[in-house]
Amino acid sequence: MNPGSRPDRAQQLTERKLISRRDYLRMLVVASGGLMLGTTGLAGGLFRRHGSGEAAAVKIAGGIDPGEMVDFAYPGADDPAIAYRLEDGKLAGFSTVCPHLACAVLWRKEHGVLECPCHDGFFDQRTGEVMAGPPTRALPKVELEERPDGIYATGTEH
Repeated sequence: MNPGSRPDRAQQLTERKLISRRDYLRMLVVASGGLMLGTTGLAGGLFRRHGSGEAAAVKIAGGIDPGEMVDFAYPGADDPAIAYRLEDGKLAGFSTVCPHLACAVLWRKEHGVLECPCHDGFFDQRTGEVMAGPPTRALPKVELEERPDGIYATGTEH
């Protein structure tokens, strides 16, 4: 570098201990813009985790025997869910997206729980309510209806 020339920007930033007001304001504007875009996307439904509860009825299985389960998507193609019949004959259906950090939830019929293995979250297999772990909300429930020609998902409850 020539003695009279100005040092490049990277060198200036690494050599100085304090940042200028202009650099500070530039960082503030960029961070504020990012927060504004993220908030707008969130409010607009860009990061939707579950569909609304007003989807049409969808046939998910011809039948489910006690102790058996079926995976399906409801209310939309990007909304994974599970339906199973408990040993007493009751049907249960829930979203398989953990409300904590969107990890996959698994039915552990031998333990009688729905489990999120990412952070050891446990949900009641009958109600979807949190039993243990970091989740603070219950699993969204998928309403099921048994008809003569099969089992249908008819709505969601958050």
